[in-house]
Amino acid sequence: MDTRKYAAEAIGTFWLTLGGCGSAVIAAGFPQVGIGFVGVSFAFGLTVLTMAYAIGHVSGCHLNPAVTVGLAAGGRFPAEQILPYVVAQVVGAIVGAGVLYVIASGAPGFDIAKGFAANGYGEHSPGQYSLLSCLFTEIVMTMMFLFIIMGSTHGKAPAGFAPIAIGLGLTLIHLISIPVTNTSVNPARSIGPALFAGPWAIGQLWLFIAAPLIGGALGGFIYRWLSVTPSGDVVGNPAPAVSS
Repeated sequence: MDTRKYAAEAIGTFWLTLGGCGSAVIAAGFPQVGIGFVGVSFAFGLTVLTMAYAIGHVSGCHLNPAVTVGLAAGGRFPAEQILPYVVAQVVGAIVGAGVLYVIASGAPGFDIAKGFAANGYGEHSPGQYSLLSCLFTEIVMTMMFLFIIMGSTHGKAPAGFAPIAIGLGLTLIHLISIPVTNTSVNPARSIGPALFAGPWAIGQLWLFIAAPLIGGALGGFIYRWLSVTPSGDVVGNPAPAVSS
């Protein structure tokens, strides 16, 4: 067991949750100079881009149970490693949300009822989108995220550019879907803030676990079918790839 991989995944997912959700909770609505949806979208993309270069050579920089499952479905990751990777990612996300809570709660007027960057549907969707719209959005966005990951890390793709494509891909996904679900495409990222946001977030959490996992698996399967000779792993090829 190489615990360094799991530690890297926990640290990376911690950074994604703290950086991405932190930008939404702390900086998005700051009076007059708030970064808004665009800023939050770039913040999420930048967390993945920076961690891809930092830990891609250690763990592959999945940072997301849906990515791990999708890579396994696409023949790029061993199935027996899914559970420890997912556990590490969820732990990292919870710690990241906890650190964010400690920081954000120090501001005058802090109100956890504002959502704490948790994902939601219906009345808890930023744009009041229906459950069906949110479910469809999360499946499709995660599917396309895996498609981008699988393609940019393929052995025949230009070397060294995968983190940029993946980070910008996640940015684009957020630009599209923040108004719909607050953008999950990552069960770990959803679990962390939901534990602090309250019963409504925990009650709706099932969608943001199930939909990204379904979308990730679909993206992995589709790209595996499209590309006859898949090779490589996310960003740095540190994890043993499963040959197809």
